[in-house]
Amino acid sequence: MYKIMNMIAIAGFSAVLLSSTPASKQTANHRYAIEAIEQSPLTKDQEGTDSLLQYFNETTNELEKQVAGLSQAQLQFKSAPEKWSISQCLEHIVLSERMIFDMAKAALTKAPQPERKSEVQMTDDNLKTTITDRSHKFQAPKELQPTGIYKDSKTALADFRAARQPVIDYITKADVKDLRNHINDYPTGVVDGYQGLMFIAAHCARHTKQIAEIKADPNFPKQ
Repeated sequence: MYKIMNMIAIAGFSAVLLSSTPASKQTANHRYAIEAIEQSPLTKDQEGTDSLLQYFNETTNELEKQVAGLSQAQLQFKSAPEKWSISQCLEHIVLSERMIFDMAKAALTKAPQPERKSEVQMTDDNLKTTITDRSHKFQAPKELQPTGIYKDSKTALADFRAARQPVIDYITKADVKDLRNHINDYPTGVVDGYQGLMFIAAHCARHTKQIAEIKADPNFPKQ
């Protein structure tokens, strides 16, 4: 299952896309806080992109719910010097959404290979569950290392929406059969174009969980 984490990565970018910093173990309250982003399975046999768009909308809403109205002190809080703040998580999400989308679009410009669909062994639900599993941690590369630029949640969410809207527009116009017929060889497996786009929302969900972990810290500022 762990190897599935890398199946979406192109060449050496697996660590880029799945990057994260260390986080403390989840408490019971933390688990309740993140339940909202555990979505129902998306099967490869579903027609249309409605389910994919729904997953994007759900992950957008959950991120906004987690960070809306947070103070500067709350955004910049770190449970330990080596760990990320919520501000840094938000910055990383925004940077990664743009990069992953560019990579997904590049893969979709290649010729479709419907005859290879049977080679895709990973289900959509496997992809989503594995990416959001924070029991495995990764170090973000320099180009996606955040500095904590956001001082208010309104600005951060505006940048997030600006980065995500082109993805939504692309999916809205996409044909699901065409997405499924785009088969790509990555270092550790074979995936389709639909899954490449799904990865964007799953990556956001992964770091929304990280934000929930930070908020669950007993030293997290009350305001």
